[in-house]
Amino acid sequence: MSKSLIKETQEFVFNLLKDKLPNTFLYHNYTHTERVLKSTREIIENSKLKDDEIRVLELTALLHDVGYIKGYDNHEEESVKIATDYLKEKKVDDEIIEAVKGCIMATKFDSEPKNELHKIIRDADASHFGKKYFKETSEFLRKELELQGRNKFTPTEWRNENIEVLTKQHSFYTDYALKNWQPRKEKNLAKLMGKKKKRKKKLNVEKMKAKYKTQYKNESPERGVQTFYRVALRNHIKLSDIADTKANILLSVNAIIISVVLANLISKLDNNPYLTWPTVIFTLFCVISMILSIIATRPNVTSGQFTKEDVKNQKVNLSFFGNFHKMELEDFEWAIKELVQDKDYIYKALTKDLYFLGIVLERKYRLLRITYTVFMIGIIVSLISFALAIKNNPGVDIDDVIPDSTSISTVADDYIAYADFKS
Repeated sequence: MSKSLIKETQEFVFNLLKDKLPNTFLYHNYTHTERVLKSTREIIENSKLKDDEIRVLELTALLHDVGYIKGYDNHEEESVKIATDYLKEKKVDDEIIEAVKGCIMATKFDSEPKNELHKIIRDADASHFGKKYFKETSEFLRKELELQGRNKFTPTEWRNENIEVLTKQHSFYTDYALKNWQPRKEKNLAKLMGKKKKRKKKLNVEKMKAKYKTQYKNESPERGVQTFYRVALRNHIKLSDIADTKANILLSVNAIIISVVLANLISKLDNNPYLTWPTVIFTLFCVISMILSIIATRPNVTSGQFTKEDVKNQKVNLSFFGNFHKMELEDFEWAIKELVQDKDYIYKALTKDLYFLGIVLERKYRLLRITYTVFMIGIIVSLISFALAIKNNPGVDIDDVIPDSTSISTVADDYIAYADFKS
């Protein structure tokens, strides 16, 4: 009778939970019921109990959580009602029914067991604390609470909650559980505390990194400042290169023009003396343009030395080679070390470099403007002087003066166009 009742109760609980228990119950389901029944029988096998007591415990293990089909709140009381109706229908003795009801109410986590049967069912219900599958079942319970809208725990919060339960709220009561499940419970607790310690250490490391990162960010130049110096210095250097290119092109143009003049006009002056002054004027302007181009591109090297007092007083710009090219390596390394230790000194050095680059650029472009103006005026004046000279000497063919219709102005215009293209 006892075995058939247990088997029938198993089928009853299985069908009841299958049909009426919501799918959101990931922990308190039939799997949990079977786990509690297995743990109950494990304790029974190692205890000296009467048949009726065994029957009470097995029935309680099967029926203690059927009340969840009505919801979370007061599920023990609902389990008692369902168990009472079912057992009465099966014509179970009133004494056994009362004992089952008492054992179901004893599964309340905040209650104290009153007898040995209560202790056994309490240990069986919480046996997962002392099992290898504790982590998995605990995670199912966390997710169930979230799906039921009871509480939502982060993994860290849930770990702390489990540590709180295992250390302060739960304890095994039976001798069997204390001997066989308590050691595993302590291992599970140790793992939780170890993870908590690692997490705390990781958070401290991350906090320290964030602190130093913030400190470094505050002490380092802002991105906008870095971009300003980078773009400004790059633009100045590019403008300096353009100025040198323009001066070199103009220098080459004038050199070629002078070569043409010497090759084609000088030999004609004996027979055409009236071209002497136009030729002199033209050549003079070309020579002046060449001299101005040379002056614009001529490098200016400074002394290349500094003193330790200059470094300490932040008067020397170590980013320009002209200030240190004659210094010893040891002195230069010392100066650089002093520079990088002071953020304000670095800013000051970059600012000085930018300023003096601007001074050099102003000089180059001013001389270039004068050079191009002189070259332009020279071309105009020379053409006018040649025109006047030829006009005042009628009957002279221009082809006799400049063979093969070679025009100095055409050559000059071609090279000016080339200069504009290169710049």
